[in-house]
Amino acid sequence: MAWRWVARQWGPPEGWSFEQYEVPAPDVDEVTIRVLAAGVNPADAKHVAAPRPSTELPVPIGYEVSGVVAAVGRESGFEVGDEVIAFRVRGGYATELTVPRQKVLRKPSTLTHPEAANLLLAGTTATQMLAVTDASEGETVLLHGASGAVGVSVLQQAALRGIRVIGTASRARFDEVRRFGGTPVEYGEGLDAKIAAALASEGVSRIDAALDAVGTDEAVDVSLELVADRSRIVTIAAASRAQTEGFRWIVGSQPDSTRFRDEARAGLVELAETSRLVVPMAGEFPLDQAPQALRLLAGGHPGGKLALVP
Repeated sequence: MAWRWVARQWGPPEGWSFEQYEVPAPDVDEVTIRVLAAGVNPADAKHVAAPRPSTELPVPIGYEVSGVVAAVGRESGFEVGDEVIAFRVRGGYATELTVPRQKVLRKPSTLTHPEAANLLLAGTTATQMLAVTDASEGETVLLHGASGAVGVSVLQQAALRGIRVIGTASRARFDEVRRFGGTPVEYGEGLDAKIAAALASEGVSRIDAALDAVGTDEAVDVSLELVADRSRIVTIAAASRAQTEGFRWIVGSQPDSTRFRDEARAGLVELAETSRLVVPMAGEFPLDQAPQALRLLAGGHPGGKLALVP
């Protein structure tokens, strides 16, 4: 028997159930993973906070894990003992789970299990944000939320492509933005003037695209002011503004996003394997303390990613 977190009612993590369950044996093309770390993401709580179309209770919690293969189907392509990660799974907040082989990749040897468990949700989101805005070498982009998990991945991927990033953050997080190649500006009053000063310091004249990972009206308003082509503005957090104002909104459940992010996984694993992409960590929580981890995450920037460990 294994343990996992399940939402048996809609609402916050405090109402979830930590319970035993029988892990199904892997089918011919499935893999059973002994979970050594589960990634903690805002979506884990958001997606069961209220009733959602086509989603029925109970809902196993957690979308990405890192661990060791415990059992395999004969056509899985893996062997017992392989270190792996899995992404876009259901029920990652668990001690063990069985998933289709298509969701499983070999774990980058350069990452710990807690780091590897947090690589792909934020990483594929960042990759897609850069792709849909068509950001390219030599351009300058504005990134709202540069010190968050998605923002840090955007900074690293942009630097590898020769893309300059002006990133908003709290002053306390400026060093983190600089660490990954961005030019930090403090969000808040006078943001447009601060961005103009940052551009001048970099010797460039304009913002070519804007990526919003926070969803505030300030972030949207400044992006619309500075980027004339609305097809080059993307948000992951301001859906209603995007629909009203005519710029891009992406979320992992959109079919195009699902396909893109699945295709992006292998490239991110390769970047991590060659130490060109890292996952800054803020801490680990025992698996049975998942609500406490999500409470910390919801309270603001914890300073890196969080993982649940058995």
